[in-house]
Order: sequence, then structure tokens, then C-alpha cells
Amino acid sequence: MHGAAMIELTLADEQATARLGAATAQRLRSGEAVCLYGPLGAGKSTLARALIRALTRPDEEVPSPTFTLVQTYPARDFEIAHFDLYRLTSAGEVDELGLDEALETGVAIIEWPQRLEGRLPADRLDIHLELLAEAGDGRRARLEGFGSWSGRERELVDG
Repeated sequence: MHGAAMIELTLADEQATARLGAATAQRLRSGEAVCLYGPLGAGKSTLARALIRALTRPDEEVPSPTFTLVQTYPARDFEIAHFDLYRLTSAGEVDELGLDEALETGVAIIEWPQRLEGRLPADRLDIHLELLAEAGDGRRARLEGFGSWSGRERELVDG
């Protein structure tokens, strides 16, 4: 099952990745998730950090939740739950982390969402990041919206 359209962007450097995170933050609504795919070093944490800082404050301390698995942040309109599922060994473990509860009261940013094995949130923006070997710090981002995000991914490039 696919969203309305897939958008592809080239991100020249880390700052461009951070700008995509900030732009996503401005369009994110309570009950929605942003799912970040990509290999280690692709920029998932950079994008997540920028998104969280855009919704909280520019100097917000945003450690990677690799070991805690989830980190929460109060924002103006809702709570943000930042999940890093890299260390999950089964999709059932996510029940203990409170993903459903996070989406009832706020938003979820999910790194390594493929660990959910088909249990992805219905209302989400998938962002696939990949390194561009020929472009130094460059990355390619593929965006695809589902549910309430379907078609809205275009706003991230059209402004």
C-alpha cells in the first residue's frame, strides 16, 4: 500500500537535512508519525533532532534514544515521542514502549520503523534517507505520505 505520491529530494549537506526536519515539524499534527528509514550515518538523527528543536526550542538537548529506546519532549501543542527501534528484537516489544499512547496524545518520530514489521502508524510520513557517494555529505530523501499525510508531503517542497 502506497501513499498518494513519492517525492524525491537531494539534500546537499547536513544543514539541508536539518531544514527538511524543521519544515516537517511545521506541518506535523497530533496523532501523526514521521518514520525515518536509512542505513547508519544516513542522517536520521540529524533530521529528528532538527524536527524536535523546531517544535521545542533551538537549544533543546536531543540525545539519541538508541539505548533508552524512547525519549519524550513537551512541545507547545503536543508531546513528542522520539523512538529509536534499532535495538528491538521483535515488533511486540514496541507495545512496552508506548507507541500507541504517544500517538493518542502527541506525535511520534520513529527511527528504524522497519522493526515494527507491518505495524506502522496509519497517519505517517515516511522519509527514506540514503547517502550519495558521489556527493560528499549529500543525501537523497524519498518522502511518502500515508493516511492524513497522503498528498501533504508535496508541501515540503512547494513551501
